[in-house]
Amino acid sequence: MTSDLVSYESRGGVALITINRPEKLNAINSEVSEGLLSAFQRLNSTDDRVGILTGAGDRAFSAGADLNDSRAETWPCTPGVGIEINKPIICAVNGLCVGGALVFVQFADLAVMADDAWFSYPEAKIGFTGGLITSIVARMPHKIAMELILVGEKMTAQRAYEVGFVNKVVPRAQVLEAAFEYADRLAANSPLVMETLKAFVGRTLPKGPTELAGFARHMTERTYASEDLQEGLSAFAEKRSPKFNGR
Repeated sequence: MTSDLVSYESRGGVALITINRPEKLNAINSEVSEGLLSAFQRLNSTDDRVGILTGAGDRAFSAGADLNDSRAETWPCTPGVGIEINKPIICAVNGLCVGGALVFVQFADLAVMADDAWFSYPEAKIGFTGGLITSIVARMPHKIAMELILVGEKMTAQRAYEVGFVNKVVPRAQVLEAAFEYADRLAANSPLVMETLKAFVGRTLPKGPTELAGFARHMTERTYASEDLQEGLSAFAEKRSPKFNGR
């Protein structure tokens, strides 16, 4: 189930996933992170063929990780890092997009952005980094990427479009409409072909060290939380052969 802070709405084979925390600029606290992970898991398991990720309200896509929540982490709910998604993801950037939220756009397959929205990655100004942003150099020119993540100044929607980081820039009121135009066209395509092409692209794009570390942590934590681990430990203690079920 999604949390109260993340909604999931299915529209004709397209899943609209919305971060619903506009009073906090859709900042990602631990509950939002859990809700996003649940929403992406739901997308994987349903007949929906495409996912659109956006933020509620008219000010922000997301301000990134909530610095007031020490438990907040973005990597577990980041597609391609904390969860593998074999369906296209479109980011509908309807307002400011800061820090960890920029990573969602980075790993999305397509992105539509409001003409008055902007990106910022201020970690170097704060004195902390999770490192996932470094894979952005595989998705925009190197010097432009380094300016964004090291200098930490704002990147306008027009600049993001010019360097190929977003597919389309439209007036704010048209962001969802433009995202659904892409999504509806994708939903009419062959799911198997789209899954195959996305998988091939995922194997082609370079992966940074923290991206690989996040994926490794996701996979190992899955075993730590498994029924099979409990069965294995019980079988060892009881001196019997374990009966694993793959869960």
